[in-house]
Amino acid sequence: MDFGHDGAMAEKGEERDGVNLTNLDQELYEGAGATKRDLIDYLDVMSDRILPVLRDRPLSVIRLLRGQDQFMQKNLPKYTPDWVPRTEVWAEASHRQVTYGLCNDRRTLLWFGNQRALEYHPALMVAGDLHPTHLIMDLDPPEGGAFSLAVGAARLVRQALADAGMSGAVKTSGSKGVHVFVPLDGKAAVEDVAAATRAVAARAERIDPELATTAFIRDDRHGKVFLDATRSGGATVVAAYSPRIRPGVRVSFPLAWDELDAVTPADFTIHTAPALLADRDVWAAEMPPPQALDPGLVEEGHTIPVARVQAMHEGKRRARAKRQAADES
Repeated sequence: MDFGHDGAMAEKGEERDGVNLTNLDQELYEGAGATKRDLIDYLDVMSDRILPVLRDRPLSVIRLLRGQDQFMQKNLPKYTPDWVPRTEVWAEASHRQVTYGLCNDRRTLLWFGNQRALEYHPALMVAGDLHPTHLIMDLDPPEGGAFSLAVGAARLVRQALADAGMSGAVKTSGSKGVHVFVPLDGKAAVEDVAAATRAVAARAERIDPELATTAFIRDDRHGKVFLDATRSGGATVVAAYSPRIRPGVRVSFPLAWDELDAVTPADFTIHTAPALLADRDVWAAEMPPPQALDPGLVEEGHTIPVARVQAMHEGKRRARAKRQAADES
């Protein structure tokens, strides 16, 4: 016996595609209702659907080792087998090269699963290309709010896109909300996609400001659905069909737009998703063809401040006002 890289005592287990799978009977985490074998089996049976959405994209994974807190891994560990595909990406924030894995084949996917990689967060661009492949909107209901609120906000986004001659596909996030993905033709720059995303959010908010908000500061949302337009550039979004570290090991599950009212995120787990899909690939079937970014969205978006920057300035302004009020009292 020796200590495996999944963080626990490992012994020779079963082998699939040349990957030695260890500690398969261990529970993934408290409340998972699933073992590591369940995770591996899910990734294996779903590999034909998962791999196309991961292929050639620098991959970040969220791992959960026994007795430790979950963590996001970007840089491949030194013990990674030579046969795992990889790419080098310069990280401006940390001023260093990061070696990302490329999950392009079943063997690599099984290896990640054996590392207790539960969540799969691919980049929004393929390796070697700085053009985003999708415009993405992340929609979560307010604290304690029903999933139906996020669904309603997704329909606002759909309408805003339609008004600009664009369309997208929808999936559960695997947590509380939904993601809208709009496939692009690969010609738009990062800054223009980010701007267009802000414009889509602003237009969706204008359609129904009682339901949805673009307010980045949580206290300013007042129980509305947050239209998160920050998923662009170097951001990642959990992949379609990826498990999530949630009760029951939910899955980010693609749906047709007319199915949204009949489901909840808890319907889709690593136990239920394969049977619900049967032999279908809903994400591929529902995804529209790649499309050009609407120039009007880009133009409007460049007039909208970047949310995080605006929130930082607003936070400083409020802090100054609070200090001034305290000095005058």
